[in-house]
Amino acid sequence: MNGFILVNKKKDMTSRDVVNILTKILNTKKIGHTGTLDPFAEGILLIAVNKGLKVVKLLNYKDKEYIAKVKLGIKTDTLDMTGNILEEKKEELNKEELLEVLKSFIGDYSYEVPIYSAIKVNGKKLYEYARNNQKVELPIKNSYIYDIKLIDFKDNSFTFSVKVSNGTYIRALVRDISKKLNKLMTLEELTRTKVDNLLIENSYTLEDIKNNNFKLLKINDLLNYKEVELERDLEDKVLNGNKIKLDEKENNILFIKEKEEIAVYTREECDIFKILAMIKV
Repeated sequence: MNGFILVNKKKDMTSRDVVNILTKILNTKKIGHTGTLDPFAEGILLIAVNKGLKVVKLLNYKDKEYIAKVKLGIKTDTLDMTGNILEEKKEELNKEELLEVLKSFIGDYSYEVPIYSAIKVNGKKLYEYARNNQKVELPIKNSYIYDIKLIDFKDNSFTFSVKVSNGTYIRALVRDISKKLNKLMTLEELTRTKVDNLLIENSYTLEDIKNNNFKLLKINDLLNYKEVELERDLEDKVLNGNKIKLDEKENNILFIKEKEEIAVYTREECDIFKILAMIKV
């Protein structure tokens, strides 16, 4: 079994928890996630299995989509409902004003990274500073918000969908929405529904996988590189990771031999290609 599984992670599980459970279900230690999802969040988590791990570094996510539910009248230290309540009061929100503020975030988005995050400053994760009550200057991160839409509006909460560039903290976005509205609010629920072209409707629960009710994504389902049959005259060079000469129009090549993925090569210059990843071990 080599490739990827798109998992629908449930609440109150870390990404590592998912990996540990799948290690037992699939009876292999060669498993890893390709990007964390906060424990309180749900949604798609891409898991690499066996040889899939060889190409994780080549995956280049560009955008992600989420559905976020926001609770009014509460401010927490973590910017979500898992944290300590810092302030609480009854808030009223005008729907038209909310729509205008949400719309104003579309485009370039610079924000202060949440202190409860794994971003490192001076070799130390930000949440470690928070837990030790140490002061630290929070870094500024640049992202892009492609679209944001209000889905549901109630007296004490609202729900919106958002499409963002990879690496955007939705907790930070909710914090900045609250600042612009001058209202207390915090992220109550979060579901990741899409990563590039990977959709939540094509994902599987751990129970599905346990019951063998899932589809394994092949390595090239994600890379989408041109597949080239590895000819005998290049076999030794490719297996040794040497540079090779190829007459190919595509910049990235996935060598296969008898349907088995062997190695990924990329153009270095003109007709010279160098190795990106050795899949066959």
